[in-house]
Amino acid sequence: MKPTLVILAAGMASRYGSQKQTQSFGPSGETIMEYSIYDAIRAGFKKVVFIIREDFSEAFKALIEPKLADKIEIDYVFQAIDSFVPADKMPADRVKPWGTAHALLCCKEKVKEPFAVINADDFYGSDAFEKASKFLQESCNNNTWAVIAYWLRNTLSENGSVSRGVIDVADGEMAGINERTKVSGTPDNMVYEDEAGVSQLPHDTVVSMNMFCFANSFITLSEDMFTTFLESAQTNPKAEFFIPLVVDGFLKKGLGVTKVVPTDAKWFGVTYKEDAPGVQKSINDLVQQGMYPNNLWA
Repeated sequence: MKPTLVILAAGMASRYGSQKQTQSFGPSGETIMEYSIYDAIRAGFKKVVFIIREDFSEAFKALIEPKLADKIEIDYVFQAIDSFVPADKMPADRVKPWGTAHALLCCKEKVKEPFAVINADDFYGSDAFEKASKFLQESCNNNTWAVIAYWLRNTLSENGSVSRGVIDVADGEMAGINERTKVSGTPDNMVYEDEAGVSQLPHDTVVSMNMFCFANSFITLSEDMFTTFLESAQTNPKAEFFIPLVVDGFLKKGLGVTKVVPTDAKWFGVTYKEDAPGVQKSINDLVQQGMYPNNLWA
C-alpha cells in the first residue's frame, strides 16, 4: 500500500508574524512544503493531506491545487479548537487548537493507511522521504512506528540557539526523548544550556524534527490519551497535546516499538523572520546543484 504524507499547516505562526506555510522561498515562488511534496512524490507517496485552519482554507487551496493537479491525490483536514472536545471540557479561555497530536487526531476519518507526518515550514531533504517511504511500505504496522532522526550537527542554526528533541537510542529503537533548549555551537562542538549550566552534546547525537512514520494505531491511541489529557488541561489554557507525548505513551504502555531511522539530510526551516533569507539561499543553492528544477511543477 502506498503511503500518505500528512502536513501540519495549521500553526498560528505567532513568533513569525505571518502565514509562513504559504510564503514563497523557491526561485519560481515555491513554498517550503512544496519541496517536501516534490520529494514525497519521487519517493512513492500516493496522497498528501493538509491539516489547516478552515478560516484560510480557500486561500490555501487556491495556492496549492493549481500546482499539484494530476501530480498527487490531495485532501484536507480542518483542525478546530473544539474538535474531539466535549462542550463541558472546553476551557473558557482557550484560544487555539491543542497541538500536533490533536491535529493528527483530526485526521481520524481521512487517514486509514500508514502515513508520515511533517511540519509545513521545515525542509527535510529527499533522503528523509526515501527512508520514510521504505519504512512505511515495508516495516510499519500497529506495533511498529518510526522517527526519522537527524544528526544534530545537520540541524544547527547560524542565527543563534535552537531547541531540539534529543533521542535516546537503544538497539536502533527510541528509548526516550529529551527536550534540550538553547542548543548551539558548531558541528564539531555542540552544547546545550539549562539550569545546571552548559553541557556538551556528543558528535553522534540524533534529534527529532517532527518527522514520524505511523500506522493507524497512532490515531486510535491519540483519541484515548486525549480524553485523559483534557482532564489535566482544565487548569492550563495553554496546554499542548504533542506528538512525542503519544509516542512516549505508546512506549511506556508497552504497545510496541518506535524505530530510529537516521538520515544524512540537512534540515533547515523558518522560526523567525530573520531565518527567511538563509532558507531562500539554501534552496537556491540546491537548485543550482541540480537537486531540484528551477520550477518544481513546470
